[in-house]
Amino acid sequence: MLTPFVVASVLAYALTPLVNKLDGFGKGRLPRVVAVVLVELLFIVVLFALFLLIVPIMAKELPLLREQVPLLADRLNTELAPWLAKFGFRVSLDVASIKAFVLKYLNANFEDAFGSLLSSLKLGGSVALAIVGNAVLIPVALFYLLMDWDAFVARILELVPPHLRASFDSFTDEADSVLGQYLRGQLLVMLAMAIFYAIGLSLFSLDLAVPIGVFTGLAMFIPYVGFGIGLLLAVLAGLLQFASIKALVMVAVVYGTGQVLESLYLTPRLVGERIGLHPLAVIFALLAFGQMFGFVGVLIALPASAVLLVGIRRLKVSYMASRLYSV
Repeated sequence: MLTPFVVASVLAYALTPLVNKLDGFGKGRLPRVVAVVLVELLFIVVLFALFLLIVPIMAKELPLLREQVPLLADRLNTELAPWLAKFGFRVSLDVASIKAFVLKYLNANFEDAFGSLLSSLKLGGSVALAIVGNAVLIPVALFYLLMDWDAFVARILELVPPHLRASFDSFTDEADSVLGQYLRGQLLVMLAMAIFYAIGLSLFSLDLAVPIGVFTGLAMFIPYVGFGIGLLLAVLAGLLQFASIKALVMVAVVYGTGQVLESLYLTPRLVGERIGLHPLAVIFALLAFGQMFGFVGVLIALPASAVLLVGIRRLKVSYMASRLYSV
């Protein structure tokens, strides 16, 4: 129930500065609703474009899966299985069953696929209803939050006792600065890695280099998950196109180098140093927030951890000051 409102609140926080800039650019000649609609439409278009990156990948991979999976199974039986047998690993693939599976589930029979989709929607109607409901509710909640964000913040500030107002304002200003640095740094990392993966895969002549590379870079806003999905897509595309060890070499070189570049240079310089989170703290935050809040928790783990870190720093300063005062 809270998921669409949490997502809308996070998006409103990130998009409000852009709305305010457009609203100020209009200098009162255009109503704020125009700026809100333009920003929200731009955000939806960006999300839709990211989703469309998957379309050419699937359109290319499904026919290749039908053609190459049985051939790959044959090659594994004839080439890899004897080599593994030397080390005591007995591997034997039932090629006939694999071919039957491919013919049954990967044939371009859209009527059967549509029927299966309808059946699954009937069986999981509550899940489908929740997805549709969130898809409608999040943009609506985001619209109203963007329209009245400053008013909401002002009402929250009214609840702060006057004697705590200075400390509260100082904390929120520091947290806002840290979150702004995080968002800007994360966007730069995503853009740089999207270009890197697209160029790296293109150097190995992968047909789907651009969509897979761009998707991997942009999906990195979900830490580790986006990288993992992009890695799997690259492995699958490489095996289906090259059907050789070249696919694994390509993925090892491009994604290995990319992970080193992102982990040891870009993220520490552009994100980590700005919010001050240790890599182990990042992993713990992702696991903890994911366990508590699911997928939404993974999305907000690092920004929320950055805010918590600001609070912990202030508590530490207060504690050390109290010790010095007592001494």
